[in-house]
Amino acid sequence: MSTDTSSTSWLTQEAYDRLSAELQKLIANRPVMAQEINDRREEGDLKENGGYHAAREEQGKQEGRIMQLTKLLREAKVGEAPTSEGTAGPGMVVTVRFGEADDDDEVETFLIGSREEAGTTDLDVYSSASPLGQALTGAKEGDEVSYSTPTGKTLTVTLLTAKPYRG
Repeated sequence: MSTDTSSTSWLTQEAYDRLSAELQKLIANRPVMAQEINDRREEGDLKENGGYHAAREEQGKQEGRIMQLTKLLREAKVGEAPTSEGTAGPGMVVTVRFGEADDDDEVETFLIGSREEAGTTDLDVYSSASPLGQALTGAKEGDEVSYSTPTGKTLTVTLLTAKPYRG
């Protein structure tokens, strides 16, 4: 498992296969999209051709998704979740407590992994590159860690449990 959480994402084999299939479908659709743009271009004045502009926008979205999936799949750590319990990191289901020790309402359980894993689990998924994911990565059960929210607020959480994701 890489310690560089900024470029490595953990994926189950199922998520990897699902994303690979999506990528292949998008790549296979490129000629269809090009033909759609060509057909719309032949309809006349491009300045007022809404169909042409919509087709170009859709092509841009598809190309963006192709680039995103290609990068994700190339850099992903695929396979079974880590097997050691007690330390938070990618592939681990963690339970944390926000705030004070006597505040049981602020306990949350989630998977540290790629947001692409959200399609394979009912758990909330937090990226290991997120501020909370970065703060928790490497923490041991019982550790208290702090992180800054996007609004600049500093929050403290206590890692209660860290268990390998079992799917």
